[in-house]
Amino acid sequence: MERKINKNVSEMKNNKQFIATTKVHVSMNGDEKNIALLFFLYTLQGIPLGLSAALPMILQNRGVSYKQQAEFSFVTWPFSIKLLWAPLVDCIFSKKIGRRKTWLIPTQYLLGGFMIFLSHHVNQWLGEIPNIEILTILFFILNFLAATQDIAVDGWALTMLKKANVGHSSACNSVGQTAGFFLSYVLFMALESADFCNMYLRWEPQDEGMVTLSGFLYFWGWIFLITTTIVALFKKEEEPRDGEHEIVHNTDIKTAYSSLKEIFGLRSIQILSIILLTSKIGFSATDSVMSLKLVEAGIPKERLGLLAVPMIPVQVALPLLIAKYTTGPRPLDVFMKAMPYRLMFGFVAALLVWLTPSLVPDASQGLPVVYVILLLLCYVIHQVCVYCMFVSVMSFFAKVSDSAVGGTYMTLLNTLSNLGGNWPSILALYFVDPLTWKQCVGGTERIDNTCRNPTERDLCISKGGFCDTVIDGFYLEIVICAVIGFLWLSWGRRKIDYIQNLDDYAWKLSKRRR
Repeated sequence: MERKINKNVSEMKNNKQFIATTKVHVSMNGDEKNIALLFFLYTLQGIPLGLSAALPMILQNRGVSYKQQAEFSFVTWPFSIKLLWAPLVDCIFSKKIGRRKTWLIPTQYLLGGFMIFLSHHVNQWLGEIPNIEILTILFFILNFLAATQDIAVDGWALTMLKKANVGHSSACNSVGQTAGFFLSYVLFMALESADFCNMYLRWEPQDEGMVTLSGFLYFWGWIFLITTTIVALFKKEEEPRDGEHEIVHNTDIKTAYSSLKEIFGLRSIQILSIILLTSKIGFSATDSVMSLKLVEAGIPKERLGLLAVPMIPVQVALPLLIAKYTTGPRPLDVFMKAMPYRLMFGFVAALLVWLTPSLVPDASQGLPVVYVILLLLCYVIHQVCVYCMFVSVMSFFAKVSDSAVGGTYMTLLNTLSNLGGNWPSILALYFVDPLTWKQCVGGTERIDNTCRNPTERDLCISKGGFCDTVIDGFYLEIVICAVIGFLWLSWGRRKIDYIQNLDDYAWKLSKRRR
């Protein structure tokens, strides 16, 4: 691999821009405050994402089906379709306010206001029988605003940092979103759990946790409003003056969408699109179903969330460590090395789910030390693979994006990446129940009943029987996904090697090639 990198560098040594963007050891002098700001903005972005991940765990405890979970998973789709309005964010702006702040400031104000609105009404729709349709619409709107904020921040990162430091935006993205996700997923689920608070944080037991979903939304709504005001007043957006960035301020919406069409017309983008849309099929069942299966098996959701606490130092350090290997000319090499391990992890996850009932017969009495160690080891392996793939992809995006349409270009790539994870996850959730085979056993009389629907299940129970799972669709999905994933590897390895060998001009719009 080193010989290939040296060959590529020597062949392109006369391209100053290439050398500037592929140095591993770069100076961050003058960019420290900008990097801190990007980290903060990405942390805010992680709050809605964490809440959207916590809700399925709450819904699982309320007995919703996997098909309903698949329906609710549509709340994450704004990050997969944000490309539709990204050109508007890129080309409509006020020069007085700033190209990115024109959208960032009002969007974050709307986020804060909408979270406060949700705090007053969410309990109405999240009752004993949750209203999945209303919850899906509300959290879809919340993530729509977060996705718009993401467009503005991704575009700003390309010009806020020096060209040589642009690769560090991926670390800001990863670490910042991790911090926000931790606050709104791990910390929220722990403080929302009455059992956890009574066991570790209270002298006298109570029926509710120390934090409610409505209270959490209300708190973060005000945090968004206050911090956005500070950014609006004290951070001035300036165009780079060092000649490293070439920015085209285009106020023509038609031209902006034409640029998007031209980006899609690039052969390099077409190949990358296919890669991004198909590379995550192999581990979709593991990522979307495993945690819900553990909750179904009786593991408290807050215990699963708290397993991330020992990993916080690792999660913060991993992107920074991985960034050293992804700021060179071939960042996707890390992606390809991590993928086989992530595919194999699916079988480890299936084994853990299968062993859970026997290892933890009664989770209310606490989790055995051996089981906690197994969970933690699985979490470590999974997170290392996830971060290796995520940081390498984000570094590649920053490397090849054309700054002339930075917001649109980065958003296109991030959208394809998100979409490549969302559509397989929805299918994985949806098909768990259809692929599961149950049989009514016991009872006062023999019943030819497969418990396919609530009517058959109720009939089985009325006769004194119970629905026994013969084949769990989750295990079938793990095998199917793994087969698809390893078949993909033989094709994807060649395509990724090809796009990494392309020169910078293969990724530029035609007007930049002349």
